[in-house]
Amino acid sequence: MYKNLAATLVAACFLSPVFSQPVPGRTASASAAPPVKAGFVYVSPITEAGWTRQHDEGRKAVEAALGSQVKTTFVENVAEGADAERVIRDLAATGHQIIFTPSFGYMEPTLKVAQDFPQVKFESITGYKTAPNLATANARYYEGRYLAGIAAGRMSKTGVAGFVAGFPIPEVLQGINAFTLGMRSVNPQATVKVVWLNVWFDPPKERDAAMALFNQDVDVIAFHTGSTAVMAAAQERGKMAVAYHSDMRRTGPDAQIVAVTHQWGAYYTERVRAVQNGTWKSASLWGGVREGMIRVGDFGPRVPAAVQQEVLAAQKAIGAGRLLPFRAGKAPVRDNVGQERIAAGQALSDAQILQMNWLVEGVVGKLAH
Repeated sequence: MYKNLAATLVAACFLSPVFSQPVPGRTASASAAPPVKAGFVYVSPITEAGWTRQHDEGRKAVEAALGSQVKTTFVENVAEGADAERVIRDLAATGHQIIFTPSFGYMEPTLKVAQDFPQVKFESITGYKTAPNLATANARYYEGRYLAGIAAGRMSKTGVAGFVAGFPIPEVLQGINAFTLGMRSVNPQATVKVVWLNVWFDPPKERDAAMALFNQDVDVIAFHTGSTAVMAAAQERGKMAVAYHSDMRRTGPDAQIVAVTHQWGAYYTERVRAVQNGTWKSASLWGGVREGMIRVGDFGPRVPAAVQQEVLAAQKAIGAGRLLPFRAGKAPVRDNVGQERIAAGQALSDAQILQMNWLVEGVVGKLAH
């Protein structure tokens, strides 16, 4: 399924990393025009934090930026597959001019509906297939994962981290590998134990996986799932955790050491404004720290100032292009079965990152199927 992902994304016309501001002189005419109807489809319920919460915050940012010039609609807890196609089709049929579908499993349903509604604009978030009226966007989550790994490596007493993961798609593998490389940049002996769930959102299952890892010398945990369950488990057990998608200090006031957050508001606003102005074009964006789509911060109270400063300095280096998570130093980077994956002094290309199908040395686990 993923073999053409890299070629598709790299060949696409990438959007400018600088989101535009309102065009002078258009405010009055835009205000007089009917509001743009923008639809959002969510794969889980809107909880207090997590993947869906961040996208809904993005939707609210659109409303705050455009006011009466936009009318948004959202449908939450929509399963990937036939249910998603039905909901996306309903939004297209009821006058929505742009529809955002932020889940990888929405890609095919979005493409199918887009073919039937050529006048509607669609945005597949985390997908990679485009069409004249279908754009894609994703974030370089792995950049934040590397930074979180630095924090985890400094904070861990056992040198053993856990990682609760959804599915073994390239995006998740990038995150696991970057997190491990970040940890091992400050503790070369650190290891990361992975548990695969084969689901994005299942709080009881997420909690059980975290608890199992805590019973295996894990004292700090990361996750690529959709709820706050792993953070809550860490709080309960007196362990440490890296928040993902959102700041989760409300759930884990003592457990959270740092958060990797995704910022969608500027992108969503830019794309809705493009529909409003008649300038929307299909494209692909893969944005990270530099573009403001990935941010690491929200440190917990137990993290020393020196560790915070180290992580923030590394974040600046990534934003400036001086630090590449998938660049080898004097020694090559190998996978966890001993094969060389990044030659000494070399860095992976975007195409290689996008088709990642291996686990780096230091990861304890295998690819789930």
